[in-house]
Amino acid sequence: MTGENRIGIISEEYADFIIDYRNNPQLLEGFDNAYVHIMNEAYAIVHIPLNTLPERILSEYSYTIIPKVLGLVSEVSLEASGVERLRNQPAFNLTGRGILIGIIDTGIDYLNPVFRNENGLTKIVSIWDQTIQSEGGYPFETYYGTEYTAEQINLAIASENPLEIVPSMDYIGHGTMMAGVAAGNENEEVDFQGVAPEAEIVVVKLKQAKEYLREFFLLPADVAAYQENDIMWGVQYCLQVARRIGRPIALCIGLGTSQTSHAGQSNLSNFLSILADFVNVGIVTAIGNEGNLGRHFFGTVTQETGNVTVELNVGPNENRFSMELWGGFPGLLSIDMLSPGGEYIPRIASGLKVNREVRFIFEPTVVNVDYQLTETLSGNQLILFRFLNVSEGVWRFTVYSQSDLPTPFHIWLPMGNFISDNTYFIQPNIYTTVLTPGTAFTPLAVTAYNPINGNLYVNASRGYTNDNAIKPELAAPGVNYIAPTLNGEFMNYSGTGVAAAHTTGIIALFLEWAVVRQNMVGVDTVVIKSFFIRGAKRRENLTYPNRDWGYGIIDLYNVFDILRSGL
Repeated sequence: MTGENRIGIISEEYADFIIDYRNNPQLLEGFDNAYVHIMNEAYAIVHIPLNTLPERILSEYSYTIIPKVLGLVSEVSLEASGVERLRNQPAFNLTGRGILIGIIDTGIDYLNPVFRNENGLTKIVSIWDQTIQSEGGYPFETYYGTEYTAEQINLAIASENPLEIVPSMDYIGHGTMMAGVAAGNENEEVDFQGVAPEAEIVVVKLKQAKEYLREFFLLPADVAAYQENDIMWGVQYCLQVARRIGRPIALCIGLGTSQTSHAGQSNLSNFLSILADFVNVGIVTAIGNEGNLGRHFFGTVTQETGNVTVELNVGPNENRFSMELWGGFPGLLSIDMLSPGGEYIPRIASGLKVNREVRFIFEPTVVNVDYQLTETLSGNQLILFRFLNVSEGVWRFTVYSQSDLPTPFHIWLPMGNFISDNTYFIQPNIYTTVLTPGTAFTPLAVTAYNPINGNLYVNASRGYTNDNAIKPELAAPGVNYIAPTLNGEFMNYSGTGVAAAHTTGIIALFLEWAVVRQNMVGVDTVVIKSFFIRGAKRRENLTYPNRDWGYGIIDLYNVFDILRSGL
């Protein structure tokens, strides 16, 4: 990749593929007319002209390499997690000093006073805005976007026209909220203070997903959606900045997707698990807010039953959406379908590369059905449905197996506002609804609870993963949380994204104690996670770990209290 051919990164005329080339570098040579963008020694992004791709992409390419599209996982209490109690101990007084917090999201309102030090200067080390293109202003070898330094941000703050100097701004508010919860300064008027108010911040403002991907996954036109590869580049950037300035980093991912097998085996999940093993790095993921929305179905086809019927209610004005069926071992699954108007589509047999466009006589609906017998990363079977001009009402799908042994399967609808709340399964399963990358093995995945009444957030996704890994691991405050938003104002937020930001701040405090104060130099996410699990608060009437709370409620004071004898 060079500055001359970086057009493939940002152009809507190019498709992006994520290639894990660790075991086979020759993979990068198999794409004609493509620009190869090396990310690191494990991953590369290949940019291919759209006009060279087949009409049915999955007939030639694996679903694995197609970037998944992620959405925001928060909807528009320090004491609850032991932070304030720990600050009152003179031996600790942890504030995040000397730690970098990474926020990869919708950007940041850098003009908000909660992101300034006592001297009025910014606490933001840099902003990489992927949406603003420049010649040579991009960081290291990303070849897109523009990087704004602390010096530029300070000049902007002092200017009467700050956006003329640093035109990057958060126009949604989610990234500003996440950064504020993790590292915002105190605002006594609204009783707000970030968890690690003396930490520095590095911010990535993600660009919106390309139109061809939005069309492939049939997303609504007006929703915020972000590509998997852009998030991976954002993670890479944050770690590069941390190395450059010599800071430990706590990294927060407040995004998620229902695309993938939910087994922690996506490209982004694997990427995060690799980096979470790095020294002086702590990575937190949100698990999503999908638990009570009826967007997950689980069934098992046995020899006795022969099949399982799935009923899906499609709401009014839904128009279009995608749906993924992931089949476990050992059987091969196939489906038939019955429309709300009574039109029956006979069983579509499974095969190596089955691609069917299903049309109906009396209804305008078109359903594209793609079978992949073995998805590369998980090994599971995938049946991808893409619905266009969908008729309102109850759709029925019958799932069959070719095995005489029980074969489990999951079906997931899109997350968040990628689909309306009026589309849901008639008999949903609230479990196995943790979003990707919340299913990633090594990062710390958190759910949200209300510290006032002690209840789990009503919409929180539930574990475990598709392969029964324990996710979430911990619960953190995330209901009616006062946090900064746009124009210097504050709002109440709820969701597991808030909980992830809160936990990121707690990790920053732990890194300050461990690394900056040299009590435990060389910790990584695994070490941090094990300490937090040991120190979690648990209720006597519950069995742990469990699929709702993981190992319990995060409590940093209790971490040190329990481990005091060993410290």
